[in-house]
Amino acid sequence: MNSGPMASNLVGGSYASRKEPAQRSPQSNLRAGGTYSRFVSTSKVLLPFLALSLVALVVIWPRLNSDQTFSLGFSSAQLAGKTQPGMDNARYVGTDENSQPYSVTADLARIVSEATGEVDLQLPKADLTMDDGTWLVLTADTGRYIGDNGTLELEGGVNLFHDTGYEISTEHLIVFLKTGMAEGHKPISGHGPFGEVKAQGLKLVDKGRLMYFTGPAQLILYTPKNGGSAK
Repeated sequence: MNSGPMASNLVGGSYASRKEPAQRSPQSNLRAGGTYSRFVSTSKVLLPFLALSLVALVVIWPRLNSDQTFSLGFSSAQLAGKTQPGMDNARYVGTDENSQPYSVTADLARIVSEATGEVDLQLPKADLTMDDGTWLVLTADTGRYIGDNGTLELEGGVNLFHDTGYEISTEHLIVFLKTGMAEGHKPISGHGPFGEVKAQGLKLVDKGRLMYFTGPAQLILYTPKNGGSAK
């Protein structure tokens, strides 16, 4: 039987007219392999980063929805005793009732009570900022922060340094961080542009904008006209 053009059409055309599927060149295979390798390398870096971001979001999200403005940061942690965990180079930051920032740092902080937020501090330093940009710095040998009422109790070698140039020393002072007030009932001595003062106690209002000295008190005022002083 003669297989003419009709038979060729029935089986899909002549052998010469059919083409084998095109095969990839070696260069194409190399490009495909390189793309896959880059994808795997990128995934090794990206997937752990995404996982870490999700964990951080889970931890941070409740704090973002909280009204609490007090946070804690520290450079290293250690066990400072058998029962009390301690933190080196502790730093506390927050805002007062007027949304002005303050910070408290310490060489070492030890948690006394998690229930009340009490923390013992070694060599504490408090920085308080006023709405006009002036500041007040307080330092001491030891201190205790009480989170429940936002107070900082300073003991031993307490020094106050004010932006306006005065310095006051005493042995005990309680600072109310939220209201910017402070008071102490141990003898104080101070000096500054106004003169020199000695008193039985001290009360600060509005972060030192107003100062009250409890008696008996002695105040020596500088008189710039003749360079003398007046008691």
